[in-house]
Amino acid sequence: MPPSHAQRRYRALFLSDTHLGMRGCRADLLLDFLSQVDCDRLYLIGDIVDGWRLRRSWYWDPSHDQVIRRVLAMARAGTRVTYIPGNHDEVFRDWAGPEFAVAGVRLVREAEHVAADGRRFLLIHGDEFDSVVRYATLLAHLGDWAYDAALIANRWFNAVRRRLGYPYWSLSQWLKRQVKGAVKAIDRFEVALAEEARRRGFDGVICGHIHHAEMRVVNGIAYMNDGDWVESCSALVEHADGRFELIDWAAEQRRRHAASPALPAPALAVAP
Repeated sequence: MPPSHAQRRYRALFLSDTHLGMRGCRADLLLDFLSQVDCDRLYLIGDIVDGWRLRRSWYWDPSHDQVIRRVLAMARAGTRVTYIPGNHDEVFRDWAGPEFAVAGVRLVREAEHVAADGRRFLLIHGDEFDSVVRYATLLAHLGDWAYDAALIANRWFNAVRRRLGYPYWSLSQWLKRQVKGAVKAIDRFEVALAEEARRRGFDGVICGHIHHAEMRVVNGIAYMNDGDWVESCSALVEHADGRFELIDWAAEQRRRHAASPALPAPALAVAP
């Protein structure tokens, strides 16, 4: 259950790629984060529910339900919630429109956010600018299966870390950053999104899709990606003065763990 009062207050909160329905989704960390924040506007920028995984095999644990309940509770409490579907929850795109809302959640294909300092931002998931997803659906699904394998390795790796008393650390994210081709693809994606924002007269773009949290200026356009809740466990927030910040919740968990009194590692049984 969320606390009766929020510990952190933001003007706007941006989340994407939670992938509820995927075994690798860190719904526990997401719920922990959402339970400690409050905001005027909450933007869910795609791949919130992973329809691709759910069509292959059903997985939905109690923490997934609790995340949905927390979002709906925020909407009931007055937070303006906007949901922009991505490619994994593309089924919702058929319903998206300026007048469509359910349980206080507005469903649109893209949105505009005006920051406190007057800057205008295009909000879009980003798969429209991923050539693999857009033009080679089969290849995209093959890549998705390979990504599943990396996440399974990540899950076992972190199970061992928990057994030894260590906090979450993303092995799959570290592996992705070691691949030069992935780094180049990320750069091309960021440039393409920034150019689209420029073409349409925006000051910046806020997106998701590639599971790579980032804030940088691309040829005078502010590019911001809020990351994901499978690997990085990150969110983008706007403060009351219009300042944006990336929150790395997994890193904060590690810092809390390091600051807490050390606990002895559990004893491992050894056969005589």
